[in-house]
Amino acid sequence: SGPVFRPYYADDLIGAETGGALKNVLAIACGIVEGRELGRSAHAAVITRGYAEIVRVATALGGKAETVAGLCGVGDLVLTCSSPQSRNMSLGLALGQGLSVEQALAGKRSVAEGYESAPAVRELTRKLGVDTPICEATAAVLAGELTVDEAIDSLLTRPLKPERE
Repeated sequence: SGPVFRPYYADDLIGAETGGALKNVLAIACGIVEGRELGRSAHAAVITRGYAEIVRVATALGGKAETVAGLCGVGDLVLTCSSPQSRNMSLGLALGQGLSVEQALAGKRSVAEGYESAPAVRELTRKLGVDTPICEATAAVLAGELTVDEAIDSLLTRPLKPERE
C-alpha cells in the first residue's frame, strides 16, 4: 500500500471470482437501463437485485457472502455498473439506445467481458438451480433471444415475492 493505493485481501477465491464475473454481465444490464433512460431508481434496483444474484451464485458454489459484500463484490459491482467508461456498461448503453449487439460491438478494440461471460454464467446458474433473472435476461438479449424491451418486460412481470428470496 501507499499514499494513493490501499489493497485489502480476501481468502475466498470463489466469492471474489463470482463477483468479478457476474458484475460484468450486470453492468451491461445497467447500461441498458441508462440507455433506455429508465432513471436512477431503476439503475439502483438493477445493482441491488444484481448483488443478490451474485450472493446466491457465490454461496451456491461454496463462496462466502461476506466476500461479495466487500470491495471485490459490491465495490466492484457499483463501480462497473456506474461508469459509462466501463466496457460492459458502454455496451449496455448502446443496446439500450437501440443498437444491435453487432453494431454495439463493431469497432471496439477492447473486450466487454460480460458479453463473453454471459453464456457461461447462464449455463452455470442453470446447472446450480440458482435464480438470476437479470443475468438471464441480459444473456438472452446478447444471444438475440429477446429484445431489450422484451427483457425489461420479462423482469417487471415476474411473480412478486419477498425481497430476501
